[in-house]
Amino acid sequence: MARSPSFDRETALGQAIGLFWKRGYHGSSVKQLEHALDMRPGSIYATFGSKDGLYSEALARYAEASGAELAKHMKGYDSILDGLKDYLRKIASGCANTGEASSRACLIVKTLLEASHTHPEHSQQAREILGAIEKSFSELLGEAKQRGELKDTTDCSRLARLLQSQIMGLRSIAERNLSETDLVALGDDMAHILEAYRIPTNENNLT
Repeated sequence: MARSPSFDRETALGQAIGLFWKRGYHGSSVKQLEHALDMRPGSIYATFGSKDGLYSEALARYAEASGAELAKHMKGYDSILDGLKDYLRKIASGCANTGEASSRACLIVKTLLEASHTHPEHSQQAREILGAIEKSFSELLGEAKQRGELKDTTDCSRLARLLQSQIMGLRSIAERNLSETDLVALGDDMAHILEAYRIPTNENNLT
């Protein structure tokens, strides 16, 4: 029985993400994409319009999956701050998985760096995605502030930008092949930064 077109498309996008993640846009030839996606010559253009079209759709799907992962992770926590702290630790642990190069890299940041001077439309898409991620962090922090987890003086937008820069830096420094112990410790250090913004427990009980 033939698979449905929507299933085939999702499968193809997943394979494209893996190849682009590993080799980048310029390092992934159309022939390599056809092989990875198990598509006949010319099918990529018939299905996605162009290599650029495939890359743009793959990047959007990657961003959607990342957002869904954050939302799923946060559902397991009553405390937003604790959830974000463990999310940072989770990313650090993922970077320590030497068997998964893609766990260390970030397709969005790689796109921003690679496409800035060659494909401005991809670069702009990456900027918009990073802006949306930063906004998600800011909204979570804003909710934490409303719940009384964060100090009233906390600038949630500024702190969200700090979190994003920490994550981007973590993924980059992981390329140095740091040990798992060092990366996990770095994740703990990043998580500890949030404690400076938390309302002390005794102070929280008085409100």
